[in-house]
Amino acid sequence: MTQPHPTESGAGAVGESVETGDAVRAAVDAGFPATIADLARLVRIPSVSWPAFDEAHVAESADAVAELLRGTDVFDLVEVRRALVEDGSELGQPAVVAHRPARNDRPTVLLYAHHDVQPPGKDEDWETPPFEPTQRGDRLHGRGAADDKAGVMAHVGAIRAFAEAVGDFDLGIAVFIEGEEEWASRSFANFLRENRELLSADAIIVADSGNWDVETPAITVALRGAVAFNLRVDTLAHASHSGMYGGAVPDAMLAAIRLLDSMWAEDGSVAIDGLTTADLETPDYDEARLRAESGLLDGVTPIGNGTILSRIWAQPAITVTGIDAPDVANASNTLIPGVRVRVSARVAPGQDADEAFAAIRRHLEGHAPFGARLSFDDVDTGQAFLVDTGGWAVAETRAAMAEGWGREPVEIGVGGSIPFIAELSLEFPEAQILVTGVEDPDSRAHSPNESLHLGVFKRALLSEALFLARLEERTSAS
Repeated sequence: MTQPHPTESGAGAVGESVETGDAVRAAVDAGFPATIADLARLVRIPSVSWPAFDEAHVAESADAVAELLRGTDVFDLVEVRRALVEDGSELGQPAVVAHRPARNDRPTVLLYAHHDVQPPGKDEDWETPPFEPTQRGDRLHGRGAADDKAGVMAHVGAIRAFAEAVGDFDLGIAVFIEGEEEWASRSFANFLRENRELLSADAIIVADSGNWDVETPAITVALRGAVAFNLRVDTLAHASHSGMYGGAVPDAMLAAIRLLDSMWAEDGSVAIDGLTTADLETPDYDEARLRAESGLLDGVTPIGNGTILSRIWAQPAITVTGIDAPDVANASNTLIPGVRVRVSARVAPGQDADEAFAAIRRHLEGHAPFGARLSFDDVDTGQAFLVDTGGWAVAETRAAMAEGWGREPVEIGVGGSIPFIAELSLEFPEAQILVTGVEDPDSRAHSPNESLHLGVFKRALLSEALFLARLEERTSAS
């Protein structure tokens, strides 16, 4: 993976003329206030795709995105569509598709983002209301301001600027704005199959990742896979008095704590046979930066071994993200008969996610203390992905980013997962897939006080518009 360093690249690099590059920059500058205003309108729609939330807001968000794409006046088709979830039990959340066919042997690019968002969490954890976009300095705060409504608006803004700069064009553009990425993309595979002809492309830009810092762009080339499941631990047929039987009868909380602890080594690294590590080269990244970006408290040490970025990008990780048990306010002197936890695991690039789940399950079943009974449900898996960086689309993206940011991009891995990228690769094996984004290390996606750095956003938007201009100068075979 490459280290960040400045470059003197500017408008007029190979791929588009000086005049076109200047025109794209001027169009981005002129349209940026309107782009931010449109982003703010999207952020105000609480489009949480989780089943406990009102799906009408997701539908409203899809309609708003469709209107923005229609407003570009470049597409032959813009529609809101839905597909059945994988088991066929119900329709997934609404997605937006748009299409303009290529002409004169130009390539086609598919632009992906998602308009659904994570739940906001507790209002008191936010410094500003989560669905009231608020600019503070150079950052726009709000749920979805970065992940991923800014990705949606990067596409919309880039298309607007590109079309204004070049006029009528021959490049093919398809757009897919998903509506349930934050809820496991349950209808994604069926949606791709049903809309394959509409979404087929030579290159795919997935705008759902981050950048090295606020001054340096990044292309994500490695993504960890994901495994999540509910684990129930039972030791008693019913609750019993802790004073009468405590010390002789194992309660479920004791068994769960002992069992969960077995998944980690003393240094906090994962200790499960069968989980693998990828061999990835990582840039310099020290503990001070980790502390600053993660919010690690003074006196609390990092966990794991190897370089810090190898722990995040290339090694497995396991987190217990929820526990169903009596809360402190209702804690009686009782031996708890059963405990349920949600386990979230990240899988190293190169390992199959289903294989990883099987290894975790074998470990847990083999380490159940006191003969505790285990059961598993609600299992979700998503595959890891490694990007092939040898194609022309990556080269064009690097060049466009160098123009748009004034610095060469860094190739990075991401500790999070975007499992549907593997599905994109399966459905469109000939397409070159690039993972870009508008976030920076302080965007706090999925967390309270999520925000978008407006300078990062503008440079990312400009880079994508320049990328489209570069593709307009290519033939699909070149």
